[in-house]
Amino acid sequence: MPDALLLVAALAANVVGLGWLALSMDAHWEQVRGTEPLRRSTVRTLRWMGAAGLLMALALCLAVDHASMASLVWFMALAGAALTIAFTLSWRPRVLGVLIAWVRRSGAGVAR
Repeated sequence: MPDALLLVAALAANVVGLGWLALSMDAHWEQVRGTEPLRRSTVRTLRWMGAAGLLMALALCLAVDHASMASLVWFMALAGAALTIAFTLSWRPRVLGVLIAWVRRSGAGVAR
């Protein structure tokens, strides 16, 4: 796979990973899902998936270049992804709902 595609995949993995980590927080969950309660099991799943996304991004960067350059690229992609998630939460938080489309909507649930 060409290096450019691997780097684009790394950036996407960073955005998705940080999105999942952000949605594991009550305030951001409410921005996206409203008053629907955030379950403890969902929080754990989102945190694990977020960490896995960030690790996948690092692995993709390491596949492209040597460790010192890959870590720099990963860190800069992480900063760009953080800005992307922050701006999305500021302007159109419901767009991040696609990251949690697998979570069932329910009126009743166990709150954290």
